[in-house]
Amino acid sequence: MDWIHSAVEAQFSRVVDWRRNIHQNPELSFQEFETAGFIERELSEIRFERFCETGLVAVIEPENPGVNDFCIALRADIDALPIQEETALDFASKNEGVMHACGHDMHASILMGVARVIAQNRDKLNKRVKLIFQLGEEKLPGGASMMIQAGALENPKVASMYGLHVFPDLETGYVGFRSGPYMASCDEIYLTIHGKGGHAALPHTTIDPIYIASQIVVEAQSIVGRHADPTVPSVLSFGYISGLGATNIIPAKVELKGTFRTMNESWRAEAHRLLMALVHKTCESHGAHADLNIEIGYPFLVNDAATTQVARRAVKKVLAEDKIVDLNIRMTAEDFSYYSQKVPATFFRIGVKRPGTSENFGLHNSRFNPDEEALKVGMKAFLSIVFDSE
Repeated sequence: MDWIHSAVEAQFSRVVDWRRNIHQNPELSFQEFETAGFIERELSEIRFERFCETGLVAVIEPENPGVNDFCIALRADIDALPIQEETALDFASKNEGVMHACGHDMHASILMGVARVIAQNRDKLNKRVKLIFQLGEEKLPGGASMMIQAGALENPKVASMYGLHVFPDLETGYVGFRSGPYMASCDEIYLTIHGKGGHAALPHTTIDPIYIASQIVVEAQSIVGRHADPTVPSVLSFGYISGLGATNIIPAKVELKGTFRTMNESWRAEAHRLLMALVHKTCESHGAHADLNIEIGYPFLVNDAATTQVARRAVKKVLAEDKIVDLNIRMTAEDFSYYSQKVPATFFRIGVKRPGTSENFGLHNSRFNPDEEALKVGMKAFLSIVFDSE
């Protein structure tokens, strides 16, 4: 598939321009109206259908009708994060407090370039290709679940699906795959402990919610440490605690926020039950009460073995074999998992770390600045999967 290299080079400058435009004009989850409009205008030769207001879906058919009714899907997410950008780039975000700090601008522009190449080479195409530009990956309930519910995987029915994500842990030029369980489920924990406030010098006259919260935070680690099967990855973390007391004031309530992540659905439900029991038992023993809300997030992501093998084999045809690496499991979450529950799917990574540099900011960092040369790698990976005739 040598022609793919020249096709990508021919589109590269345009794809860079697209990426910079999208980066400069980021929009938060479920508000991607300008981004969706930009994609539609720039790919005017492709007919898109709107899903969930800001999601886009298009199908590119082979030039030879009846060659194959098999349909694969390629997905890119298009939303940004509520982060104030600090990169000082010429094309830095113009929208205060909003930034493409997770690389969705890269994903969207890669798929735009791929769409253009596919549309120009339909004579080489032996399958239908569905393009999915997805809204709201960064926020519950997840745009993927909404797109699926709206019928994005139907008419034509998707037989297999592929998604990619930039990965600052890998140098540009590398692509990573993992078969089987890859990313964790993600649930959000919201806990308010109601006690009785008072003077810090008279703790016996109060019901101290800070003390109670401290016990819960510490004891909650036993849920993972002493109840989880050690072969099942699990994380329980609290990232927010607020009491709003003072040096001499015990507050009346404390708020905590956290996350629970794992890769086993039955254990996931059991961990929720154990946390609820711990919270209510601890609060009751001190005369307090609690409001606990566990917001169910994305399921864990499993890469289909056969689909992953198809992708890996195809990408080897456009990249050197030593540029294909094995990925470790990650406890981060991704709503691509919803697709993987419905159709055979694989989610892979492309390196965006500039070779030879020591400065490398990670995802969700206000200074995240991926290497734009990785746009070529992402396009080649997607195109090799599309045009692999085996």
